[in-house]
Amino acid sequence: LPLSFAQTRLWFLEQMGGLGSTYHIPTSMRLRGELDRDALVRALDRIVARHEALRTTFAQVDGTPTQQIAPADVGFHLVEHDLRGRADAEAELRRVMSEEARAPFSLERGPLIRGRLIRMAEADHVLLVTMHHIVSDGWSMGVLTQELGALYGAFRRGAPDPLPALAIQYADFAAWQRRWVEGEVLREQADYWTRTLGGAPELLALPTDHPRPARVDHAGAMLRVELDEELTGGLKALGRRHGTTLYMTLLAGWAAVLGRLSGQDDVVIGSPTAGRGRREIEGLIGFFVNTLAVRVDLADGPTVAELLGRVKERTLGAQHHQDIPFEQVVERVAPTRSLSHGPLFQVMFAWQEMTRDGGLALPGLEMGRVGAAPAEVQAKFDLSLNLRQAGDRIVGTLTYATSLFERETVERWLGYLRRMLEQMAADEGRRVERLALLSGDERSRVLDEWNRTEAAYPGESCIHQLFEAQVERTPEATALVFEGELLTYAELNGRANRLAHHLRSLGVGPDVRVGICVERSLEMMVGLLAVLKAGGAYVPLDPSYPLDRLHYMLADSAPAVVLTQARLRDRVEHAGVPVLELDADAPAWAHRPAANRERDALTPDHLAYVIYTSGSTGRPKGVEVAHRGVVNRLAWMPAFHGLDAREVVLQKTPYSFDVSVWELFWPLAAGARLVIARPDGHRDPAYLSEVIRRERVTAVHFVPSLLGVFLEHPECAAGAALRRVVTSGEALTPELVARVGQRLPGVELHNLYGPTEAAVDVTAWKCATDGSETRVPIGRPVANTRIYLLDPAGEPVPVGVAGELHVGGVQVARGYGRRPGLTAERFTADPFGGAPGARLYRTGDLARWRPDGTIEYLGRMDHQVKVRGLRIELGEIEARLREHAAVRECVVLARQDAPGQTRLVAYVVGGETAGAEVLRAHLGQTLPEHMVPAAYVRLEALPLTPNGKLDRKA
Repeated sequence: LPLSFAQTRLWFLEQMGGLGSTYHIPTSMRLRGELDRDALVRALDRIVARHEALRTTFAQVDGTPTQQIAPADVGFHLVEHDLRGRADAEAELRRVMSEEARAPFSLERGPLIRGRLIRMAEADHVLLVTMHHIVSDGWSMGVLTQELGALYGAFRRGAPDPLPALAIQYADFAAWQRRWVEGEVLREQADYWTRTLGGAPELLALPTDHPRPARVDHAGAMLRVELDEELTGGLKALGRRHGTTLYMTLLAGWAAVLGRLSGQDDVVIGSPTAGRGRREIEGLIGFFVNTLAVRVDLADGPTVAELLGRVKERTLGAQHHQDIPFEQVVERVAPTRSLSHGPLFQVMFAWQEMTRDGGLALPGLEMGRVGAAPAEVQAKFDLSLNLRQAGDRIVGTLTYATSLFERETVERWLGYLRRMLEQMAADEGRRVERLALLSGDERSRVLDEWNRTEAAYPGESCIHQLFEAQVERTPEATALVFEGELLTYAELNGRANRLAHHLRSLGVGPDVRVGICVERSLEMMVGLLAVLKAGGAYVPLDPSYPLDRLHYMLADSAPAVVLTQARLRDRVEHAGVPVLELDADAPAWAHRPAANRERDALTPDHLAYVIYTSGSTGRPKGVEVAHRGVVNRLAWMPAFHGLDAREVVLQKTPYSFDVSVWELFWPLAAGARLVIARPDGHRDPAYLSEVIRRERVTAVHFVPSLLGVFLEHPECAAGAALRRVVTSGEALTPELVARVGQRLPGVELHNLYGPTEAAVDVTAWKCATDGSETRVPIGRPVANTRIYLLDPAGEPVPVGVAGELHVGGVQVARGYGRRPGLTAERFTADPFGGAPGARLYRTGDLARWRPDGTIEYLGRMDHQVKVRGLRIELGEIEARLREHAAVRECVVLARQDAPGQTRLVAYVVGGETAGAEVLRAHLGQTLPEHMVPAAYVRLEALPLTPNGKLDRKA
């Protein structure tokens, strides 16, 4: 006889192997009192005789699985154990239960229902009954217990079988189902599911505690769920007002929680349906269950009432089209298949109606349950929420995959579900995204406890004043070293002061900008200090940038004067801005005083620098940073890194990037020695190894990609004085951390994170280089800085959940020069900080809290990326690429086709007359080298999602 669709699905899954006891349906009953063993055995035998499904085995005939039904007198397979008088009876019971739950079934040989009767004492028995899912389902268990109660009672009294004959058997249903789901029914239902699930996310990206295994691991654990009478009553009342069943209302709440945890507004949840739409099959034991994939739309901020309406519509539609088997739905939708997770959905919600299972009652016996051991729990999905109504309460279980989640995490999530349902019942007019998930304690932890960073710092000082104080302490100590040239603290201070007095005479003062376009040299440091001493703010103009970009930055920043070197003058002569050559023009200010200027109106809240970053509109944007934030950052460093005046710091980061700020100014504020790398040396591992060794450098910064290149050099470990490496700008991988431990033994590795808009770095982490790091966090907030991880509604996200990283505290920049709209968008009022006027910077980065309060960086929210540590707005590249006459449409992506090697790739529609070299040359006219894509792919058209949006993944 043919199999039903559901049986076919399980048969094929079993043939794949490795499922073990995943598809066992066990039940256990404690029977206290005088048990009539013969009546019990007769009752069990009679149930097997009544239901052909329980006498069925499955074999291949010509390669096709078929049902084979044994004769009615085959009987119930019962094994008996006698534990009376044993001191270890309870322990042995657990062993027997575990053995029974793990024992495999043979689909071909059978039997597929079996039991064990364990005598604990004269009036104390335990009955275990185990069925394979291929011949039964949850409803079937209710049928079995009802019939067992009726038959046992009759046979105990000596009465005949009281049950009416069954009108049909399971095999009749299987044959009917295959005829029914053909032709028009199949086409109409298949069209519904293809339409409904088309474009749905193929994975619910829940924040897991452990990486997802390459192959599904069915090991699981279970938590009890209970919603009290008050909440249950509130949910019922909510459903009555909106015409939703408890199932629909609970599904809506579950979907809302899953959406918040995953950060997705499109959630697909599996839901079993009894599959017993005809009266004739209500009393049959068999596998009728089908699975529905219910897609819940959380987009556009629905209210509770609107979400209930959406869930009701989708649920009714799914139930109306439930006849087509789930496996055929999968075939029609054709998602990308993976052994690591199920297709279409990975989370299940099951609502158990009380229509069949009223519980087992055997006359003369007191009934009880024997719980399964935790090790016996099987997880068919990532999460499975099973609920039912028990009196005035809702109870059930939440099963989770232990390969993905820790118990504490899932317990927290149950708390979120309870709070979500409570708020839904209390206010159906609120937007779901505004309903709070966190308890008061957890909210306080992520907002306050992990942001207790208050620390003393020289808040009344400016950057150059820290240097001037150090000059007073160690005037004759070496301050700068560059290619064999040396300057003491007093010499550097005197040179900078003379230039500062000259700049002051040219109108430089508080908040006045001074452009500086120089190569790394002693003049660079003199110029930077002089600008600050004059009260101005320096604007770094990297001489390697294209002329168009330099001219735009000059026009946008409107400097009062530009400092440069004679060989670079032609790159910055633009729009009549005065230009001073730091080398050739030095005699013009040689007569100026070498003493520090008197302190005037300059305060720590005036500008220190304006650094330009990539802009999404195609225009770079200037980030305005005041002294106060930088001073705080420099004051924090010694305590965290253990730095002191004995340090030798290598300065190699281009000064157009914010990492250079601490490289340049911390050593000079602390009495350390600053070694400046030659202009072309920052990417040359051989040169860097040599200068680190020669100058006995103790501290150096690398972006992770360059650090990897440096570690490949055979002489990288030759600098015995090197004590610490600082890295930032890109995600740091565990593999690279371990390589540092191998190649640079004894050297500390510090992972820092920070946007230009928040004075260099705002979090820090000291890495363990012994290979124990599996995920490298970005650490905790630095002094006087606060970090908030918020969802799109501005609510703090729970531990482990991705949120946009917001920075608060003294290091937040002023904003973007001449860009008030963008400043207002990215710099917002701080609703958590408490201080008047406090602001947050929205970084656009995704991160999550670890349970210990450290932070993991997860990537960019938008299409802004970092390549080799340099932040790039892909939109700016796209804007420039579209300016080429041959390009109609384009997309630029950052790809990592080889581990740790990120490169930019441009996808172009049109451009038949322009090859890769032509497009590369076109971009090179306006973009710096690091923003020019490495590869170009021509497409006939850009791929789109079903709703017409660009499909970047495709």
